[in-house]
Amino acid sequence: MKKKDIIAKILFVITLLAIWEFVSKNHLLGPRSELIFPSLEKIMQAFVSNFTKGYAGISLWTYVINSLKLLLKGLVIGILGAFILSGLATLSHTLASIFNLLISVFDLLPGVALLPVIIIVLGVNSDVIVFLVIHSVLWPMSRSILDGFMAVPKIYVEAGNNIGLKNLSLILGVYFPASISYLLSGLKVGWARAWRGLISAEMIFGIASCPGIGLYINQMRTNMNNAEMYATLIVIIIIGVIVQYGVLAPIEKNTVKKWGMSS
Repeated sequence: MKKKDIIAKILFVITLLAIWEFVSKNHLLGPRSELIFPSLEKIMQAFVSNFTKGYAGISLWTYVINSLKLLLKGLVIGILGAFILSGLATLSHTLASIFNLLISVFDLLPGVALLPVIIIVLGVNSDVIVFLVIHSVLWPMSRSILDGFMAVPKIYVEAGNNIGLKNLSLILGVYFPASISYLLSGLKVGWARAWRGLISAEMIFGIASCPGIGLYINQMRTNMNNAEMYATLIVIIIIGVIVQYGVLAPIEKNTVKKWGMSS
């Protein structure tokens, strides 16, 4: 990232914070100003309090860890499922047609809309959250993988066939490395959808046995602890930034950009 871009982003964030503090201190929205825009000082105090005291004796760390465990479990299953199904679709035109139909249907279906059905089938437990994460990552990841496989030049496939690569070995040896830019694109979309879906599901029906960060936000909203609520939103943003720039960006830099597959 260029130094100029970093400075521009920092200045933008500082400007937003200054506007926020100005609205809060000068009560521009009347009596509701402090409620809607609590001061930055209160938000930072709440940020510390969330991790030291938490809610009902449970630190925010516990909520975050519970959410990340469910997210990681769902992501792994969803990504593996996308690879397996996309690989099978590559080997059979009939399976490809059926799988494309499933992607077209379920990729447009919000995971939250499936919650009532999932709860009926699985009950009210952490498996519901995991299933929702799988749904959120499986379809966009599969779409990107299939698009990537379709974009592989035929000469690559023919070269693989000439050296004896068939089926699984052809997918791993030719299709996968030649379409990695598509795979990373699908992973970015899938991760973002899964993270949003997990938070949404936890806010709608929190699981007492496995409380997550979405449940924590909802508890703060219910108790009108707005500073704590905003502080928790900051935690969600920080996690997203860490994954985006600390995990996905380095992978992209050391693969597709290093290999000249992306500018």
